[in-house]
Amino acid sequence: MIKTQLPPRREGQKNVLRLTCEPLKTVRVGMIGLGVRATKAINRFMYLDGVKIKALCDIIPSNIEHSQSILFNYNHKKADEYTDKEGWKLLCQRPDIDLVYISTDWLTHAPMAVYAMQHGKHVALEVPAATTLAECWQLVDTAEQTQRHCMMLENCCYDSFELNTLHMAQQGVFGEILHVEGAYIHDLRERVLSNEFGKRHPSNWQTMYNVQHTGNPYPTHGLGPVCQLLNIHRGDKMNYLVSMSTKQYGMKQYAQEKFGPDSLEASLDYRLGDMNSTLIRTQKGKTILVQHNISNPRPYTRIHLINGSNGYAQKYPVERIALYPDSENVLNEKQMSELLQKYEHPFLKKMGRKAIEICGERARDFLMDYRLIYCLQNGLPLDQDVYDAVEWSCLVELTEMSVLNGSMPVEIPDFTRGDWDKVQELSFAE
Repeated sequence: MIKTQLPPRREGQKNVLRLTCEPLKTVRVGMIGLGVRATKAINRFMYLDGVKIKALCDIIPSNIEHSQSILFNYNHKKADEYTDKEGWKLLCQRPDIDLVYISTDWLTHAPMAVYAMQHGKHVALEVPAATTLAECWQLVDTAEQTQRHCMMLENCCYDSFELNTLHMAQQGVFGEILHVEGAYIHDLRERVLSNEFGKRHPSNWQTMYNVQHTGNPYPTHGLGPVCQLLNIHRGDKMNYLVSMSTKQYGMKQYAQEKFGPDSLEASLDYRLGDMNSTLIRTQKGKTILVQHNISNPRPYTRIHLINGSNGYAQKYPVERIALYPDSENVLNEKQMSELLQKYEHPFLKKMGRKAIEICGERARDFLMDYRLIYCLQNGLPLDQDVYDAVEWSCLVELTEMSVLNGSMPVEIPDFTRGDWDKVQELSFAE
């Protein structure tokens, strides 16, 4: 097995399990990176009481203009602007900001989050939170040193089927959960080979990541919800993984067909295998399968499969549930509806209808932001903490490590440094 380092916790540093901070009547927000994800978040914030967007940061002036127009349309005060490459640091240094919301490219997530926490800010950052183990430990150590919240914006944890089946699992409906599966399978070849404006741009950061890396670079959408089912770092922990990738084919094939065999896109040597499959074993003998594929023409899926001693559930390609003693027969549509209504998650009961009214099929985004702001305003622990962020993100480097070493097992660090069983179950603060 390939071993990973477990740096000791520094003196005066303590874990942030179930971290609570002083309640914030009004949450003052600074936004860094104003692409599609961030501007949609600003729209959602307009429906939440007690939120003020104080500052906007992006190196593209038109992005700031668009964000300011959203504030104007909702009769909100114009936010201060930062357009220089180092402007994000000035934003983080401001004393009138409580939460820094980071929606930049993957490689800048962790450095910006660390800097923001060092300046006393809570942080919400897009996925993945980090791309290296070193960054994962920096996030953990900084959160523990500063006692600031650091939440990765994993919205898939707030989808209705994931929330309802999590609630069912916590009520014992599936018995003991032994195996789970998650994935991110999404044909993104056109997006990867273009920039955010849809133009050919083979040197953009997402293209280059596919050229330079293998393994699973985007594990959190599938992994996050199933880790919550298994109470990872809340009574169990991930011990090691084994990862295997197919050869690379789809990205280069698409580039040749789309741009021509002599194009720059077709000449690139993409290292990322088309399909990556990773198996994880936990301390309590559970297993997790996580898959990644953005290079083949397959229908979108995150799988979300639950295999328990008393039942089974799966979200994709169609929602299915089967329960003991009649587990050979999948519940019909009426039975499924009644069961999911019986075990509707409290978040959905409280805010689900409003979330659908505002965001439609993307209701999970509104629920995520609502919960983040609600917990900050009430001084409650966040639904996802810094350990979730790094445990789900560390697969970026660890899967590559396994693939490059003949699929050898790789140890997954205990980012809680032995505190993984201090809390015995994931519990959402009301």
